[in-house]
Amino acid sequence: MRSTYGSALAANFLGYSPVWYKRTILAFLVVNPPIFLLAGGFVAGWALVAEFIFTLAMALRCYPLQPGGLLALEAVAIGMTSPETVYQEALTNFPVILLLIFMVAGIYFLRDMLLFVFAKLLVGIRSKVWLSLAFTFTGAVLSAFLDALTVTAVIITVAVGFYSVYHRVASGKGFDDQHDHADDTLVHDPRRGDLTRFRAFLRSLLMHAAVGTALGGVTTLVGEPQNLLIGHVAGWSFGEFFVRVAPVSLPVLVVGLATCVVLEKLKWFGYGVELPASVREIMERYELREATARDPAGRMRIIAQGVVALFLVLALAFHLAEVGLVGLTVIILSTALTGVTEESNLGHAFEEALPFTALLVVFFAVVAVIHEQHLFDPVLNAVLAMDGHAQLGTMFAANGVLSMISDNVFVATVYISGVKAALDAGVISLAQFNHLAVAINTGTNIPSVATPNGQAAFLFLLTSGLAPLIRLSYGRMVWMALPYTVTLSLTGLGATLLSL
Repeated sequence: MRSTYGSALAANFLGYSPVWYKRTILAFLVVNPPIFLLAGGFVAGWALVAEFIFTLAMALRCYPLQPGGLLALEAVAIGMTSPETVYQEALTNFPVILLLIFMVAGIYFLRDMLLFVFAKLLVGIRSKVWLSLAFTFTGAVLSAFLDALTVTAVIITVAVGFYSVYHRVASGKGFDDQHDHADDTLVHDPRRGDLTRFRAFLRSLLMHAAVGTALGGVTTLVGEPQNLLIGHVAGWSFGEFFVRVAPVSLPVLVVGLATCVVLEKLKWFGYGVELPASVREIMERYELREATARDPAGRMRIIAQGVVALFLVLALAFHLAEVGLVGLTVIILSTALTGVTEESNLGHAFEEALPFTALLVVFFAVVAVIHEQHLFDPVLNAVLAMDGHAQLGTMFAANGVLSMISDNVFVATVYISGVKAALDAGVISLAQFNHLAVAINTGTNIPSVATPNGQAAFLFLLTSGLAPLIRLSYGRMVWMALPYTVTLSLTGLGATLLSL
C-alpha cells in the first residue's frame, strides 16, 4: 500500500512532465538550502535565477508556474527573501497585473473585428517580405503609444483565429463545427505538411511583430514601463525623452526593419516560409463565406468592436486612465454592445491571461531575491567606477545582459537609482547622467529581445496557448531572436557611444 501511494505521488507530481524533468526540479529543491547556508545568498540567488530560467526554457514540457512557484516558495521559506518583499514587488507592478487581467480579456472581445481586418491583410498582401514588414512596423508604431503586452495580445488573438480556421478545415470539418485545434489526429497528408509550413509561417510573423514591440517601445516615454520611470527620475517630458533617445532608438528601428527584410529574403533562422497555397485558399473561402453570411447583427458587431478599438487606442494614447482600467472599460463596452451577457462567455476570456498573471507574480518573487541578495550591485559599482565611453558602453551592455535574465523594469530601477545617487553626490555631471539615463533606457529595451524572460511581451507569447500550437519553444524563440539581438544590440551600442 505504501509503495502504491508513493507511486501515485510520484505520478501526480508535475503531472505528465517527463521523469527526468521531475527529478531535475526535485534536485533543485534539495540543493538550494545547502547552497544558501554554505555559499551565501549571492551564490544561491544566482542559482535560483538559473533554475527559474530553466523552467521557462522547458515551458512546453511543463507550464512554468508550478516548478517556478515551488522554487520561489522555497526561496521565501529559507529566508532568501520575505513575503513582504514579494508583496512589495507585486504592488509596484500592480498596473501590469491589472493590464494582464483586464486588457487581454478585453482584446478577446474584439476578436471578430481583428480577424476581419487581419484576414484581409493576410490574403491581400501576397509578398511575405512586405507582410513581415507590415507586422514589424505595425508592432513598433503601436508599441510606441500602447503597451507591448496589449499589442502582443492583439497579435496572439489574430494568430489563434487564423490557426483555428485552417486547422478546422484541414481536419475535415466545416467552419462552424466544434473542434479542438490542439488535436492533429484528423489532419492527414498533404494538409499535414501544409500545417507544418503554416506553423512556421505564423511563428515568423509573430516573432517579427514581437521584435517590433521592442523597436517601438524604446522610442517614447510611454512605450515601456521603465521608460516612464527613467523619464520621471531624469525630469524629461514626452518630447524631450523622444529627442534624447532618438540618436539611439531611430537607427535601431531602421536596422530592425532592414534585418526583417534580410531574414525573409535569405530564409535564415526559421524565417522566409511562405503561406501555403491551401491555407490561402481556405482563408479566402472563409473571408468570402463570412462576408456572404454576415447579417446586419454581424456587421454591427464588427462596427461596434471597431469603435471600441478606436476608443482603446485613444484612451491609451492620451492616458485617460491606468491601462488595466482601460481594459476593463473595453470589456464592458464590447460585451454590452455585442450581446455577450452570459457568465460562461465572459469567463472564457480570462483563461489566457490568468495563468500568465500568476506566473508573473512568481517571477516577482525571483526579482525580490535579486533585490534582497544584491545580485546586481557588483556590476553597478564597477560601471560607476569607469568614465567616458567605457562607462557609457558598459552601462548599455550591463543593462542589456541583466535584462536578458531578469525583469527589465527592475534592472532599470536599480541602475537609474544608482546613477541618480551618483549625480546627487557629485560623482558624475548632469550631462553624463543624461547620457547614462539614455544608455539605461536603450540597454534595458534592446538587447533584452534575446530571451523571453527579458521582455514581458515575449514571455507572454511563449506561455500563451498559441505557443504549443505553432511549436514555439523557448529555444526556438531564442534562436529566431538571435539575429535581431546581434544587429540591434550592436547598433544600439554603437549609437550610444557616438552620442557622447
